[in-house]
Amino acid sequence: MGLDPEGALDRAISMSELSFSTLPLPPAQLENLSSLGYKNMTAIQAEALPLALAGKDLIAQAKTGSGKTAAFALSLLCQLNPRDFGTQALILCPTRELAAQVAAEVRRLARHQQNIKVVTLTGGQSIGPQIGSLEHGAHIVVGTPGRLKDHLRKKTLDLSRVTTLVLDEADRMLEMGFVDDIEAIIEQTPDARQTLLFSATYPDDIKSLSARFQREAVQVSVETLHTDQHIDQQFYICPKSAKQEALVKLLEHFQPETSVVFCNTKQYVRDVCENLTQQGIAVAALHGDMEQRDRDQVLVQFKQRSCRVLVATDVAARGLDIDDLSAVINYELPRNADVYVHRIGRTGRAGKEGLALTLFADSERYKFDMISDYLDQELRFEAIEALPKRTRSLEPPAYVTLCIAGGRKQKVRPGDILGALTGDAGIDGKSVGKIDVMDFAAYVAIERDVAGRALGQLINGKIKGRKFKVRKL
Repeated sequence: MGLDPEGALDRAISMSELSFSTLPLPPAQLENLSSLGYKNMTAIQAEALPLALAGKDLIAQAKTGSGKTAAFALSLLCQLNPRDFGTQALILCPTRELAAQVAAEVRRLARHQQNIKVVTLTGGQSIGPQIGSLEHGAHIVVGTPGRLKDHLRKKTLDLSRVTTLVLDEADRMLEMGFVDDIEAIIEQTPDARQTLLFSATYPDDIKSLSARFQREAVQVSVETLHTDQHIDQQFYICPKSAKQEALVKLLEHFQPETSVVFCNTKQYVRDVCENLTQQGIAVAALHGDMEQRDRDQVLVQFKQRSCRVLVATDVAARGLDIDDLSAVINYELPRNADVYVHRIGRTGRAGKEGLALTLFADSERYKFDMISDYLDQELRFEAIEALPKRTRSLEPPAYVTLCIAGGRKQKVRPGDILGALTGDAGIDGKSVGKIDVMDFAAYVAIERDVAGRALGQLINGKIKGRKFKVRKL
């Protein structure tokens, strides 16, 4: 069956109004979806879920932020046997960040089923605790190819009972050189399994991978390129030497609540961060040389709105999922047009309006033309000098993030932290923002004007009757 993007999109749009109740899902799952705010299916869910639930192998082409995690998770959860603690579903992701994000969403979607264990296996963390988790069994494993191969080599992971295999962002995994690892992992799974392949693009190597490891795969495709409908794309040409000044001008002119600035190299990430910090702008860096703990903390700060600008390389930002990201800024154009599409796809999600701003030097004009051809759009640009200068500085972030040295493993829950703040401290619950609880740490966003009082209360007080170390990030 050939790809038919236009026909598929027409069908997807008409189907996206369908309720999840039209699917053969258990009543408890429908109730859970409702409590999680899932109303109607997105286009990719409406296209993929009926086929996945019917046991078909799939090649699903959909952009990041289209709801694809639920498109495969709801299907694999229906096939699990909760009493069998062997690994029954395996989800491969290109990066640690995406794996963590997918695992968190699968756990939320599995809340209606008791004792479903989801284990994340990624690099950047000690392998010992992962081995300990696997010894207690895992219904679903979410991991990156390198670390999964480590566990297979050590014989700490058994894939002989896998019934559903998911390759998420398969094109990215192949781009990153994981093809041999992927093949070695798939060969450890039973032939009689369902394979769901999700990819934003459909290059020849994806076709080749499908031909080798899928059976009569059905192809579905929904809108794969971002359009002017949801994302306002603006391009500004400026001398390379003036880019740092131009970036500050963009931030002060558009005043985005949150923005991700993409650079092509780690050195540029450092340079840009240093300059923005000197300008008094709250900024954080995200690149591949950072320790996993530091990367996690940066992402939490950004998601909790205690940092307005995140400067990142493409590798570090893959799988980055930020609700309501106001703007994406390309400090320099990427080398490939499809990377540009992935970058700007971080904003304008779920039908919301987004803003994509791009700075490029005259020497990068060939990349600009390449993107115009790829999008099949006549893109326009203007000189950065034409943008009116605004004198107002970028507002400081609304929140401050506090880090508590206790998490899920210490039985700390979001409600415990909220109670400690609103009880003895007398802080209004409206001043408490997002609370994220990890295995060994918890993070809470507090409005800036009461952050000092909240920090003092948590340091001197107790959470669940216990004292924990607390610091401001």
